[in-house]
Amino acid sequence: METERLILRPWREDDAEYLFKYAQDPDVGPVAGWPPHTSVENSLEIIRTVFAAPDTYAVVLKETGEPVGCCGIMLADSKHSAEMKHGEAEIGYWIGKPYWGLGLIPEAVTALLSRCFDELELQTVWCGFYDGNIKSKRVCEKSGFKYHHTDYDVTSPLGDRRTEHFYKMTKEDFEVLHING
Repeated sequence: METERLILRPWREDDAEYLFKYAQDPDVGPVAGWPPHTSVENSLEIIRTVFAAPDTYAVVLKETGEPVGCCGIMLADSKHSAEMKHGEAEIGYWIGKPYWGLGLIPEAVTALLSRCFDELELQTVWCGFYDGNIKSKRVCEKSGFKYHHTDYDVTSPLGDRRTEHFYKMTKEDFEVLHING
């Protein structure tokens, strides 16, 4: 998939050094519920396992060809945080700290939403984030998601207990945004 500034493509093994460069930062992973990467080998293992899932994309800058983040679509039958039914999915994302606040992830999320509604013919897309992750909340709002509910005392992948907020967008919401947007 292509946007104005990005290419969203599958992760490749030769991306491991770039992935490690950004995923080792303790300000990036833990707020989203995953541990900082510990080595290039650790990042390579993540590429081979976690990032090998369908519809998981490297967020690549067109200008440099460098992968600087990750985004993906998790369908109802895959691992996700939202309670989902058939015809629904959850979008997840993160980006390296040097690229925070540039609007790159909302740009990527818009491309994922187009895929969800136009190609995968889904009816609802969810987006969740842990309490305190203001940057993820802003992505949800900028992308047109609407607040739906909050789950309390949720165990994160790191094993701690957190509060998680869920936003959603329906196919109708998406069509209105793109007709009026």
